[in-house]
Amino acid sequence: MIGLSPREKHILQLLKSGEEYPVSRLSEELGVSAVTIRGDLRDLDSKGLVIRSHGRVVVASAPQAAFRDDTNTPKKDLIAKLAATLVKDNDFIMITNGSTCSLIPRHIFGKRNVRVVTNSTLILPYARANTQLQVTLVGGEYRSEAEALVGPAAISQIENYHVSTTFFGTDGFTMEHGLTTSLIENAQVVQRMCAQATRRVLCVDSSKVGNRGFVRIMPVTEIDTIVTDSGFPADLITQLEEQGVEVLIAK
Repeated sequence: MIGLSPREKHILQLLKSGEEYPVSRLSEELGVSAVTIRGDLRDLDSKGLVIRSHGRVVVASAPQAAFRDDTNTPKKDLIAKLAATLVKDNDFIMITNGSTCSLIPRHIFGKRNVRVVTNSTLILPYARANTQLQVTLVGGEYRSEAEALVGPAAISQIENYHVSTTFFGTDGFTMEHGLTTSLIENAQVVQRMCAQATRRVLCVDSSKVGNRGFVRIMPVTEIDTIVTDSGFPADLITQLEEQGVEVLIAK
């Protein structure tokens, strides 16, 4: 696995067993100090490979997803952190699959009784680590490349819920063509989840600007808020704000 030391790989292998491995046990198992183990866990957490909460550590599912675009991972995490500030205690939200949106739950720790409807399997470890996060995973056809459930069954179940906010992503963003993606099934899930929400929040890093995918998701005018990074073009921000779209920059 990219960028991991032999000890970090060993830690991940132990955590994947499903057994409880507190710091003391990991320290004994690997023959290093607790201080060293805590440092390793912090590094693994920053890479999105484990989730730490209240003394517990669990491995994130499908960790290879964290390395699909390693150069943009820090930007995506900043975007997810800012997006998470829009979530309040007792909120009902939807989160679509996607590398940026899947990071939002890691920043919801500390908020109470948050209910999430999602089609992303990447979110499940956060529900395991955070008892205040109640996750409803919709059914459907599993797509391993997206770590997501899609198709008619997923759409049908999504229609049963109404939420305050939907957080979603996109593969492409232009003013002319709006939001686009490469897969019809992904577009259908995003469209349905956005239709079920009072507020629609797009979480997108600036590398997606100028890209145009095969399938249109929606025009930019249907977005309420965009959470992005400092590389997002200033002229686009002006155009979006003139259209009534709020733009938040993660720093």
